[in-house]
Amino acid sequence: MHVVVVGCGRVGSSLAQTLVEGSHTVTIVDRRREAFRRLPEDFPGTALQGIGFDRDLLIEAGIERAGALAAVTNGDNSNVLIARVAHETFGVERVVARIYDPRRAAIYQRLGLATVATVSWTTDQVMRRLLPDPTGAEWTEPTGKVCVVERQVTRAWIGRPLYELEAATETRIVAVGRLGAALVPSSNTVGQEGDLLYVSSAVSGIDAFDAVLRPAGSAS
Repeated sequence: MHVVVVGCGRVGSSLAQTLVEGSHTVTIVDRRREAFRRLPEDFPGTALQGIGFDRDLLIEAGIERAGALAAVTNGDNSNVLIARVAHETFGVERVVARIYDPRRAAIYQRLGLATVATVSWTTDQVMRRLLPDPTGAEWTEPTGKVCVVERQVTRAWIGRPLYELEAATETRIVAVGRLGAALVPSSNTVGQEGDLLYVSSAVSGIDAFDAVLRPAGSAS
């Protein structure tokens, strides 16, 4: 697949290199020629200097045959404009824009533009590592209504089918971390000591899930 990456900062240069290592063709665009110094000397892709939302430059970058575009400059407005041009003008199916403002990211997501809100993600990850017993989400979609959380199985659920936990809380256990590996639970999967549960839930339902996972009077 051909991919256009707009922005050759730390994220863009790393993304471009990862893509070519995965046997994709890549054109990376940046308005500053010196930004291309972040690319390896043997980078097999194409580097073009210019403004990422310039239609002629995008055509030169191969946008008309691209299967994906990533807009990862350091400006929210530029990234949104680039992503919209790629999707609406050139019909690129997979388009992602990096957005620093999480509130704006949520708005654009609701309008159908895939975004990565770096501030929200970074804050979430730092909090998870700062707190001794983090209760934050592994992932929250931009509207803030659905999340994936990590929880350790409690004694109350060791030896019990995990589907019963789902049924009691209207959640989905999307994966179980067990003995250094991961598995997708089935109707026969029972909780084991040390299990980590990755649970998809409405944000409003997390407290109810925790109450069932750790019933009153039980040891955690």
